[in-house]
Amino acid sequence: MSAGKLIAGGLVILAAIGGVAMYWLQVHAYYEELPAQDTIMMTPLGGGPVALPVRDFRGIDADTSPLRYRACFTLAAPTATLLRHRDPTPLNAPHWFDCFDAGAIGDDLGTGAARAYVAEANIEYGFDRVVAVYPDGRAFAWHQMNRCGEAVYDGLPPPPGCPPPPEDV
Repeated sequence: MSAGKLIAGGLVILAAIGGVAMYWLQVHAYYEELPAQDTIMMTPLGGGPVALPVRDFRGIDADTSPLRYRACFTLAAPTATLLRHRDPTPLNAPHWFDCFDAGAIGDDLGTGAARAYVAEANIEYGFDRVVAVYPDGRAFAWHQMNRCGEAVYDGLPPPPGCPPPPEDV
């Protein structure tokens, strides 16, 4: 076998190993399952976040990005007095976190089969925790960049009404 074929074969093998490693790092490596919890913070109209009871909580998160948070649970409290979210956009979860289907949740938000609420604004600067709730209490949470984060992370000053960004942003 010629040296060229060996080098080319070695490069193909290294590229395949690199691709598999990159996939694994993106989909599995940084996520951690969150411990079960019996409350979630939600924001009522005109007030700060309050703890509301939940059941059957499953969640994941990662230190690498605030956008990696996802949770599935049953909200055991009424939603009539909660602050609605104006533009909810659920983000995809890793395929192995099978209780969270961003496409179905987004479709249901669009048709009104579910409603989105602000759980906590600026849970981390520029990111809100959003919760979609179905009439039967099923609920799904994710983090979503807000208008403050969109401006500041684009290198612009924060819009009026936004808190000042932290030094490290």
